[in-house]
Amino acid sequence: MSASCPAFAIRFTPSTSFAESAMNIADFLSPNDVMIDVAAADKQKLLSALARKAASIVDVQPQQVLAELEKREELGSTGVGGGVALPHARFQQVKKPVGLFLRLRKPIAFDAVDEEPVDIVFSLLLPEASNGEPLGALASITRKLRKPEITTLLRQARDGAEIYRVLSAG
Repeated sequence: MSASCPAFAIRFTPSTSFAESAMNIADFLSPNDVMIDVAAADKQKLLSALARKAASIVDVQPQQVLAELEKREELGSTGVGGGVALPHARFQQVKKPVGLFLRLRKPIAFDAVDEEPVDIVFSLLLPEASNGEPLGALASITRKLRKPEITTLLRQARDGAEIYRVLSAG
């Protein structure tokens, strides 16, 4: 894996307020939704596993979650580089952002912008209505995961609690 991450695809515009981009990851990630050593043979199996887990958290059927994640991937891979992927989708049933973190046992091909395999996956289920929260959630994850020192800590963490502490810290 490359040590440097290319710029992430999220762009900040003058209309982006500080409040929208200052969201804390703990606002949408529960310690119970951090998983390590997840086995996934390929991108499709990973998205299916994410859909099943996400459906157990929110009131959305696994097939609908999978369809929306796949639809988003068709627009362009959410593999943002540096071994990180941020699959996300919007749902009418979701009222506030919900996150899932997975550290894969073995990196998988994900069509990432840097063509490197992915082993860190942060998935977001976002409300369909945009009130700034979706952008704030994506921005907070992007800021955190673009730092090589953070992804190194995530890869070295012994358990999910340690990963949660790294992600939710300041």
